Amino acid sequence: MQVPAPRGNNDIPAFGTAVRGAFALERDYAHLNHGSYGATPVAVLAAQRVWQDHLEREPSRFMDREFRPGLRAAAAALAPHIGADADGIAMVENATGAVNAVLRGLDLAPGSEILVTDQTYPAVRNTADYVASRCGATVRALSLPFPALDPGDILEWFKAALTPAPALVILDHVTSPTALVLPVEKMAKAAREAGALVLIDGAHAPGMLALDIAALGCDWYTGNCHKWMFAAKGCAFLWTAPDHREKTHPLVISHGYSHGYIDEFDWVGTRDASAQLALPAALTFIDAHGAENIREHNIALANQAADLLSAAWRTERGAGPALTGSLATVRLPDGLGTSQQDANELRALLVDKHRVQVPIRAMAGGLWCRISAQIYNDIREYERFAEVIGRLSADTR
Repeated sequence: MQVPAPRGNNDIPAFGTAVRGAFALERDYAHLNHGSYGATPVAVLAAQRVWQDHLEREPSRFMDREFRPGLRAAAAALAPHIGADADGIAMVENATGAVNAVLRGLDLAPGSEILVTDQTYPAVRNTADYVASRCGATVRALSLPFPALDPGDILEWFKAALTPAPALVILDHVTSPTALVLPVEKMAKAAREAGALVLIDGAHAPGMLALDIAALGCDWYTGNCHKWMFAAKGCAFLWTAPDHREKTHPLVISHGYSHGYIDEFDWVGTRDASAQLALPAALTFIDAHGAENIREHNIALANQAADLLSAAWRTERGAGPALTGSLATVRLPDGLGTSQQDANELRALLVDKHRVQVPIRAMAGGLWCRISAQIYNDIREYERFAEVIGRLSADTR
């Protein structure tokens, strides 16, 4: 398959409609929600199918001899893209499962505390609540500033919340509902100095941000590869710091138990890991376009689109450029509703009638949209979205 040749940082390849054909997305659709599930290039889907076919031709030989080496090859290919050692990378299906593995393996003392934020991903918050309820611990949620302009404000709010010191801090690298890129390196440093363990939920970060996990100073880091790294659905990783690998176990205890961190996670029973095995094809796609080019393009487009929408609607952005990655939140005009039911109904209308896919949430006294910017997007799609919302808003007056 032909892809645009990578070029220097000052000459970003022509993305938008030029690469739309590399994906299976419907062509008359403004897909402004890459952040929820990602979109996989057809070349990567083809590579995944090759692995599936290879398995079915000789299942026993494949599972006995090729399955685990394939996972290790995927981890080795991923390692330099995320700044981590391959020996600490366990290939898993999604970040939520990785968080469960970490939390459900902790020995938290009764009365100890898990610190989260009010922007923690709901599935992760549910896991923290469940684990705490079983061992007599508690979960405390820090309210983050929103809208937010300055990373320093977030850091100061966070430092103040470290007294009393929690046993564990869970940080979102990029918050899901509000799209804030948190200063996790400084937050992790403060948490460790307070005596807390640190788990970073980086579900959105790989591929969106330049990652150097080893430099973050965290105990665990998990990220999805199917969101912003173009992998097939069901491809994620859990990196564990050396001091914790012996005591970090997968949710399914199987034949690898007591044989070490990698053996335990690589073999949890028969499963289709073709999305993980095909990860090198997704990394090849990234390399062909230039990882830095992709990040620069997407972040610039997200900021441009957020400015366009907020100006068109005379509303505010959820975050300033210093806190914005390839996702951005913008407040919708008043009059479209205030409840989550209103948000759900508006989203359905946008999808079904106007062919625009974008999440809508009720937050901070109004409705907010969370837009994504990926290489197949074009600024005209956001202009179209702005016009649709403008007409709907006018109709409510």
